[in-house]
Amino acid sequence: MSPAGHNPRGMITDINVTPMVDIMLVLLIIFMVTATYITRRSIDVNLPEGSSGREEGGAENALAVVVAPEGRLFLNDQETSLEDLRQQVAPLLQERPDLEVRVDGDRRVEYGRVMEVIDTLRGLGVRNFAATVEHREAE
Repeated sequence: MSPAGHNPRGMITDINVTPMVDIMLVLLIIFMVTATYITRRSIDVNLPEGSSGREEGGAENALAVVVAPEGRLFLNDQETSLEDLRQQVAPLLQERPDLEVRVDGDRRVEYGRVMEVIDTLRGLGVRNFAATVEHREAE
């Protein structure tokens, strides 16, 4: 009697899973490396510093509004105007009343410009805001 998986003529009849495991490990590594690039902010802003705050969470239910140094607006990495922002956010609020908006304002942007954006969003009914800052150690 021959051992399990071998026939008497020397042919191997078992499935070799080693190549599949190798491919899956390579795919896992590629996924882990590219996931860090996907989550990085694509619009370069110089955020103000803050020592208090929490880790960013709820990203799947949050909108990202960026006020760039020149005062330009971006909604989820797409350049927009204040009027377009109103038109895009209003239907989202009807679908998800608990919608959170993260406001990333460059430290060189005038305070009034950031407040104009927040005031516009509040006027639409947004109640959950988060301000993104660069973390600094408490003194």
